[in-house]
Order: sequence, then structure tokens, then C-alpha cells
Amino acid sequence: MRERILDGTFKPGDRLNESHLAREFNTSRIPVREALSQLQEQGLVMSLERRGMFVIKLSETEVQQINSMRIILEAEAMKLARANMTPEIMRELQDLVAQMDAWEGPLADAAALDRRFHAVIWRAAGNPYLERTLDSLTTSLFAHKTLEHVTREIRRWRLNHHRELLEVMAGGSTDPQMALLTHLRMAYSEPEKFSSLVIHKD
Repeated sequence: MRERILDGTFKPGDRLNESHLAREFNTSRIPVREALSQLQEQGLVMSLERRGMFVIKLSETEVQQINSMRIILEAEAMKLARANMTPEIMRELQDLVAQMDAWEGPLADAAALDRRFHAVIWRAAGNPYLERTLDSLTTSLFAHKTLEHVTREIRRWRLNHHRELLEVMAGGSTDPQMALLTHLRMAYSEPEKFSSLVIHKD
């Protein structure tokens, strides 16, 4: 089911009927229900009350609202991670950027590398509550982006921008919040729309 979601066979917003899936995969409904539960935890499937399970689909407003929260929380994580930076953490980030530079595989692999890079920063912040909040907040967001069928060139362009974030984590002079905002603008329209960053004082 995961492969069919990621390859576009099941499209964002499609309803996933347990009975139909059980017949299609020649199994009972119990393993199908368990699989759907796991996919929900991964952010690829959402449950709508009294309607059933659907492939994740976020509206543009929901994406902007999530990103507006992410900018604030992840910028804090970046500042903390930079203060807590060790050679081991830096090597882990550098290795992920190197893998992004060499990426030639499926689009889903590119999305996984993207999430792993950010997850290293969240963990390095040293606050498990902040890490869990960011992980929970962005699960559906990363899944939503994974299902976006863009060209390999666009995906590579987005991956390559992680090198700028790496420079910030290495102690560069760019403000983490502005670096993150620029990074998110590579993939999203107005990621700051619902944050205080759009408030203009007279």
C-alpha cells in the first residue's frame, strides 16, 4: 500500500476501503487495518470521522499554518543544535548532504533524506519535547511533500539547498530563522503566512 501511495497509484484524497484492499491483496481485513494504522503514523494516511481512511491531502492553508509553526520551533532547534554541536553531529549532517548530492534514486528516497537531515537537528537541540513536537507537527507535511509529483530536477534543486543550512549549523553568520524561511520558500508558497514574520509595523 505504501508503494502504491508513493508511486501515485493511490492519489492524495483517495479513500482506502478496507474490504476492497483486502480483496485486492488477497488477505483478511485485519492486516489491512494494521497496515493503514502504520501508514497513518507515518503521515501518509488520515482518518476522517465516520468517513474512513484517506491518502493524506493537505490544503494550501493547512500547509502554510504548519510551516508557520515550524519556522518558529525549528529555528529554536537550530539555535540549540548549533550551541550543542559536536564533531559527530556535524559529520552526520555532512554525510546526509553528501548523500543528497549523490542522489539518483526514487523521489521517495530524496524526501526521506530531507526529513533525516532535519531530524538530526531536532535531536541535537537536546530537548526531547521540542524534538517530538517537531516530529509530530511535520509528519503530515513531509508526507504531503513526498506525494507531490515534481521533476527530478526540482527535487534535486531542493535537496542541494540543504548545504546552506549545513553552513548555518557550522556557525555561519546567517540567522537560523531567516535561513530556514529561505529554505522553506524553495518548496512552499508563503510558508510564513500565519506567523508574526508577516506583521509589518508602521
